[in-house]
Amino acid sequence: MVSLKVNIAGLELKNPVMTASGTFGYAKEFEDFIDLSHLGAIIVKSISLKPRQGNPPPRTVETPSGMLNAIGLQNEGVEKFLSEKLPYLEKLDTIIIANIVGETIDEFKELVKILTLQTRIDAFEINISCPNVKKGGMIFGTSPDSTFEIINAIRTITEKPIIAKLTPNVTDITSIAKSAEDAGADAISLINTLLGMAVDIETQRPVLTNITGGLSGPAIKPIGLRMVYEVVKKVKIPVIGIGGIMNYKDALEYLLIGAKAVQIGTANFINPRATIEIINGIRNFLEQKNISDINDFIRTLKV
Repeated sequence: MVSLKVNIAGLELKNPVMTASGTFGYAKEFEDFIDLSHLGAIIVKSISLKPRQGNPPPRTVETPSGMLNAIGLQNEGVEKFLSEKLPYLEKLDTIIIANIVGETIDEFKELVKILTLQTRIDAFEINISCPNVKKGGMIFGTSPDSTFEIINAIRTITEKPIIAKLTPNVTDITSIAKSAEDAGADAISLINTLLGMAVDIETQRPVLTNITGGLSGPAIKPIGLRMVYEVVKKVKIPVIGIGGIMNYKDALEYLLIGAKAVQIGTANFINPRATIEIINGIRNFLEQKNISDINDFIRTLKV
């Protein structure tokens, strides 16, 4: 038997395969396709303090080897999450992680105060790719100082594990990651989407109403791999790899370079069974290589 168990910030996951926020809804949407209890962890769609309408359509577009989205973090707010979504999630036999968003540090803190009281919220993933409206719309995660400020503020509110989700739209990803670690983050997840756009030569207009959107899918995997590789060498806390993971081989590449776990995102839109197929593929690969513990494979890249 192969052990796929990994430990992320004190949480023991059955396997290293997690769902990426915003691509898996609140899990119930996938219950007809997979056994949700087989997942390493479920990261729910972003939660904000108040309901968010998101951006007007069109807000998704397919691109070569990927997709652009400008959903705008649409969600029903924390009150409806607690009353309508959490009761279902509480019944699942897997780790539940809340991805949270806000426009000010105070919003983040208030959200965590509310959610940390919920026993089945096992950890928080902090989306620091959000604009801080009190600082002119500057993205929280684009500077070491603002990254430290928000993670440190949240650290004072909860003892539950904090995962800092980093934007790749920066000059030096390692300085941001180190700042998050110094502020008290228990793990790092990266990368979030890359900023991009699409245009229509017939209408001579942007395809997305928002003009720009976040690029995800296979096109960004080489960038995700490079950034994860750099961050793994910089921090001591676990790193969770994200970006273009469509099959078990993609997942193994991230684990090979040092990621302790991976998140599956765009693949869920194409194949609702992607997560389970990736878990099975990882297990079969390790069996073929006579590796009995996945931790013996993680970070074994030869350079």
